[in-house]
Amino acid sequence: MCGICGFTGEIVDRSTVITKMTDVITHRGPDSSGVFEGEGVTMGFRRLSIIDISSVGDQPIYNEDGSMVLTFNGEIYNYQELREELLAKGHTFRTHTDSEVLIHGFEEWQEGLLNRLRGMFGFAIWNKKDNSLFMARDFFGIKPLHYTMVGDHFVYGSEIKSILQFPGFEKKFNMNTLNNYLSFQYAVPPETFFEGVYCLMPAHYLWFKDGKITTTRYWEPKFNPDENLTEEEAIDRIEKVFENSVNAHKISDVEVGCFLSSGVDSSYVSTYFADQKTFTVGFDFGEKYNEIDWAKGLSEKIGVDHHYKIISSEEFWGNIKKVQYHMDQPLADPSCIALFFVSKLASEYVKVVLSGEGADELFGGYTIYNEPDVFRIYRKVLPQCVRTALRKLVQKVPFHFRGQSFITRGEYPTNESFIGNAKMFGYEDKQKLLKHPEAATRPQTLTKPWYDRVKELDDVTRMQYLDINMWMVGDILLKADRMSMANSLELRVPFLDKEVFKVASTIPTRLRVNKKNTKYAMRQAALRHLPPATAQKKKLGFPVPTRVWLRDKKYYDIVKTAFTSDIAEKFFHTEELVRYLDDHFNGRQDYSRRIWTLFIFIVWYDIYFEDGKHAEGDWPDFSKKA
Repeated sequence: MCGICGFTGEIVDRSTVITKMTDVITHRGPDSSGVFEGEGVTMGFRRLSIIDISSVGDQPIYNEDGSMVLTFNGEIYNYQELREELLAKGHTFRTHTDSEVLIHGFEEWQEGLLNRLRGMFGFAIWNKKDNSLFMARDFFGIKPLHYTMVGDHFVYGSEIKSILQFPGFEKKFNMNTLNNYLSFQYAVPPETFFEGVYCLMPAHYLWFKDGKITTTRYWEPKFNPDENLTEEEAIDRIEKVFENSVNAHKISDVEVGCFLSSGVDSSYVSTYFADQKTFTVGFDFGEKYNEIDWAKGLSEKIGVDHHYKIISSEEFWGNIKKVQYHMDQPLADPSCIALFFVSKLASEYVKVVLSGEGADELFGGYTIYNEPDVFRIYRKVLPQCVRTALRKLVQKVPFHFRGQSFITRGEYPTNESFIGNAKMFGYEDKQKLLKHPEAATRPQTLTKPWYDRVKELDDVTRMQYLDINMWMVGDILLKADRMSMANSLELRVPFLDKEVFKVASTIPTRLRVNKKNTKYAMRQAALRHLPPATAQKKKLGFPVPTRVWLRDKKYYDIVKTAFTSDIAEKFFHTEELVRYLDDHFNGRQDYSRRIWTLFIFIVWYDIYFEDGKHAEGDWPDFSKKA
């Protein structure tokens, strides 16, 4: 696992510039660095040694005649088979790395290489012969790539913070992204919070040639359910392909560990880790926020060496700024901070971990995927005139109550009611909140193109497709990459494998989500390896006690100071922010998710646009214990 960055064109003192760009991502690759300075391009690299850990595997890597130069972030799990194929075609290798397979593979097949790969990747290849730059990102977006234009220079990096180091880059805030963030709790790709900086979308490649950027999608995760598939056949296929994927993801020249929670996803992965290490974190707020005992019990049953940590309130709040710095962009998912801590714990023992991300999106694991069936009953029982009257009535109620959202969403079709696993602020909420209400848009304008691509599928499958292309990319995989890399740890996700998706895409909806459970068929496959209590355990996510903290005077005061700061005043009607905070603090409503979304944005803006000047004085310094 590594970090890459670079730029095209000639600039003054480019050696110093590329050093600055690589230095800010040293955490992605502390083992070594490399630079290529050629005519028309400068490429930088940081390495975390996993495969062929000798210095021979250092990058940049070249083809036989040196006409092509590669920098690469990721892992290719079928590189050994591809290497043999390329050797048979006459290519000469000087290393045993997966990196070198990419450059010879591109030399042989050009863009056709991508669909031959099995793995996670973000890479750049410079061709000296025609001065072209080729970049590609993996199928699901596990590994990141960002880019922009600065004058005539194309500038790119695994993380945005590398791009910010480029001389002449003018850092401008993207107001449109704030509008989207308030609805989704993340920056919706391909846009970022930095005007003119984009992320290369998953399963896309990019060419930069003759001053022009072109991007192309080379693969799409389309579902094609096989209604003739029996339950037993589905379970057999899932078990077989998942075992194959885990074994492929365990290939390494260093020890591999595994994250472990009480849920079925990581637990299923961990069953392939006998005599190896697993890692769990939790909070000292009772069983609801602490999965350590569950994880310890399972670890004893399957025979793994389990390590765990209790995160204190002071540690959590004391690392908010550090986490948001590493995120590059605000992410209002509080579990990213917990993920930072479990990554930190694991990094003390191993260089590589496997995790359970992606199982919910591929196999139908989120509880909200039950909604289409529930709404179908609701609409059948109540005529439309009654549902419409109820919706209008609850929208006039001046306070929120349990079931209000259900009544509102139940009136609309899925493509209107479901925008993803997080829905923070609606259109009307944003108009009340924003200083510039004209910036507010309906979040459905962003989800519509995705829904339109799968009109023929059932509502559950359409929801999964939307989550794979938006929620998983903008939230789940972003935090997984940034929090593991912040601790120089490689995180691998065996559920997000091209071969696993081939099987998942054929599972009928009735075997994904039904009255018995979500992620039904996958749970049945896991049941062959896990105790029933773990395989059938209800989906919890990564519970973090933000709701509890925000009713504690100490943390209420921290957030209120931020909510009444000049940063808050710049973007929001601060009386609305304080209203949310007070209503939550006094127990009138649970606004914890909305409050956290606003608070994290303010913290992030302070770091990246105010140079952290509010770290002291205006509100408490989060780098110190709260």
